Amino acid sequence: MIAWTDYQAGEHRIECPSCGRGGRDKTAGLTIEYGGEGVLHCFRCSHVEYHRPGRGAVRRVPTIKPERATVDKHHSLSDWGRAFWRDCKSLSGVALQYLHSRRCAIPPQDGDLRWHPAVRHPTGYVGPALVGLITDVMTRQLLSLHRTWIQADGRKADVDPPRLLLGGHRKQGGCIRLWPDDAVTHGLAVAEGLETGLSLAHGYQPVWSLIDAGNLAALPVLGGVEVLVIGADNDVAGRAAAELCACRWVEAGREVLVTRQAANDLNDVLLEAAA
Repeated sequence: MIAWTDYQAGEHRIECPSCGRGGRDKTAGLTIEYGGEGVLHCFRCSHVEYHRPGRGAVRRVPTIKPERATVDKHHSLSDWGRAFWRDCKSLSGVALQYLHSRRCAIPPQDGDLRWHPAVRHPTGYVGPALVGLITDVMTRQLLSLHRTWIQADGRKADVDPPRLLLGGHRKQGGCIRLWPDDAVTHGLAVAEGLETGLSLAHGYQPVWSLIDAGNLAALPVLGGVEVLVIGADNDVAGRAAAELCACRWVEAGREVLVTRQAANDLNDVLLEAAA
């Protein structure tokens, strides 16, 4: 349940009441209008809630309501994004230390995962980050960048949120090709997150990260791929997305394997085993 009256008028990021994972997992956007109405939408599982309170249910802020700026989304990766991607480095240093600490398999250098030693976060923090290039699953068009602020000990940087996409860019229908297309022959493994995908890679390669449950649920059947392995997250959104994806591929005559684990995802399993 959302405590709607705990929030002032404006826009907020909070934990989704449907697929929330606790801690700093703030995938839901919450908008409270000055008239008291509210709407919540989760960017991972698409959960939506509306709230129309009675009189005085939302604290009001005695300021003029700001106008919302409208920004057209880039149809492809912007010039700034392309230049930033070129400035990123092959996996080494802190990035490798982070992945080793997370017990992740290391993807090939010609995949679409790199890192940058000094990436600015909206909070003002500057530090190292993994950077994934998001490309269209079907057309390979460059769409956006995915950044994860990291530390060498396997923890994410103390920023909120620790993962961000480029603003104004499309991620729908995209993936991070952790292994390049040339490696995809008979089969392919997919997962939502980077760490989950690189955990799955210990058992099956090549692997792509689909970023979130929405992209996993919508993954189209790819020509030439006869076996699909899905590293499913063990939450409501993850299980539903895996089932939708699996059904589509099975109906197309493909073999599908879906992971199951008691923990939330495969990387949790590896970290628990290591502990």
